[in-house]
Amino acid sequence: MPVADIIAQITPLFEEELEDSGLVLTPETTANDVESWDSITNIQIIVAIEKFYKIRFTSREIQDFKNVGELCTCIISKITA
Repeated sequence: MPVADIIAQITPLFEEELEDSGLVLTPETTANDVESWDSITNIQIIVAIEKFYKIRFTSREIQDFKNVGELCTCIISKITA
């Protein structure tokens, strides 16, 4: 599954958690690029993604995500395993 497909699927989750209906995610997007994306909303985003895909991230995985692209790559590895 391409990263672009995952971005399309998770964008509504980000929009809901960040309360930003016009959010545009790219593989390079980081929390620093989105004003309302802080440590609390980060946890909410991760939980929403885990529920949506019925997967679990390890603490190490979450800490290692540098951008949305890396998050998507991890999602792909979990849903195709």
